[in-house]
Amino acid sequence: MAAIVKSVGKHSPAYKKAVCGDRLLSINGNPIEDVLDYKYYSYDSELMLVFEKPEGGKKIIRVKKGEGEDLGIEFEHYLMDEARSCRNSCVFCFVDQLPPNVRDTLRFKDDDARMSFLLGNYITLTNLTERELERIIRLRISPVNISVHTTNPELRVKMLRNKRGGELPQIMRRFRDAGIKMNCQIVCCPGINDGGELKRSMRDLAELFPEVASVSVVPVGITKYRENLYPLNPCDAEKAAEIIDAVDSFGDECLARLGVRLFYCSDELYIKAGREIPPEDYYEGYPQIENGVGMMRSMEEEFKIALRDFDRCSGEPFSIATGVAAAPFLTKILKLAEEKCVNIKARIYAIENDFFGRTVDVAGLVSGGDMVTQLQGRELGKRLLIPASMLRHGGDMFLDDVTLQEAENALGVPIIPVANDGFEFARAIFDN
Repeated sequence: MAAIVKSVGKHSPAYKKAVCGDRLLSINGNPIEDVLDYKYYSYDSELMLVFEKPEGGKKIIRVKKGEGEDLGIEFEHYLMDEARSCRNSCVFCFVDQLPPNVRDTLRFKDDDARMSFLLGNYITLTNLTERELERIIRLRISPVNISVHTTNPELRVKMLRNKRGGELPQIMRRFRDAGIKMNCQIVCCPGINDGGELKRSMRDLAELFPEVASVSVVPVGITKYRENLYPLNPCDAEKAAEIIDAVDSFGDECLARLGVRLFYCSDELYIKAGREIPPEDYYEGYPQIENGVGMMRSMEEEFKIALRDFDRCSGEPFSIATGVAAAPFLTKILKLAEEKCVNIKARIYAIENDFFGRTVDVAGLVSGGDMVTQLQGRELGKRLLIPASMLRHGGDMFLDDVTLQEAENALGVPIIPVANDGFEFARAIFDN
């Protein structure tokens, strides 16, 4: 898949120089194979770009720009190459537990180091060639987000069902020696990589500090579609509490020894254990917020600040739909708003997940069909707020291919997606 120019931004450094349809071959003599090469070699202020024209022949352009300034070129394919799929068969893989009728794009298992660097995706490192490992080190691509799960090589091979899974410790040490920053996650599967194995993994990862900059521990997700799959136990309240105690205890040790906590449990574990979300200083700047670590605490703190800018609302009734896990939290947030504005009239609806199974209770996996079925005939007011994370495919479609417009038509009210942000949530409540 070649680096074919799709468009060039107006007034960008490459405007009127790069031409749509041309293929980028090199920058300053360095061959461009994919987006990582492009991002790295286009950083300098003076560039010589070589293109191949559609009809054949080469064209050379020279560009002067600010160091680090984007050239403004958009390519037909973002990666300039095929996305690399996962070669594992993890015992806990969520994709293997999807309903049979979901669209094919949801079944694609990404395990691409480039997506880790560019979009924050987590990768297992099992499909990297030696050449690719050397390039990460040579280009100093950082941070790399790694799905660790366990540092025990034998156990990791069994969990990923890939013989290359055991290479993780050596690869991470190479990254450490090269100064590559790493963020890690552990999907905790009761009876497999918890208990002593979890403690071993935390000890091993702490030895790679400061290159290992943060580690999140999240519970395994289990849907109702597990026929003929590896038997897994769900993370119940007792197990969630046990994991929290282990992680927080070791995090306290790291805080005393290294000056940072380093290890954090996801909000989901605290909800499952029935415990309060930790205070803001626990999260040390929220390094793993995109992985569901501290998301609720951050949102609450942002909401409290945002409330200072609002002192009245229209009083028009509205409703909020969310997952079962987040409903108590949003109820708490709404009470803060009601203390500021007594005429708020809102209802919160917790949507049970029949699409994946009721063991799945997070808002981001609520389907449009479940929401419509459970809200039809209910008092929704003038508008319905939903977490934006419910939507996929450009922000207008739920996981089950129900569109936002279809859901609005079925429920008879405007549906307003709201980002997982306290300021946005406050504006959605008061600006109506």
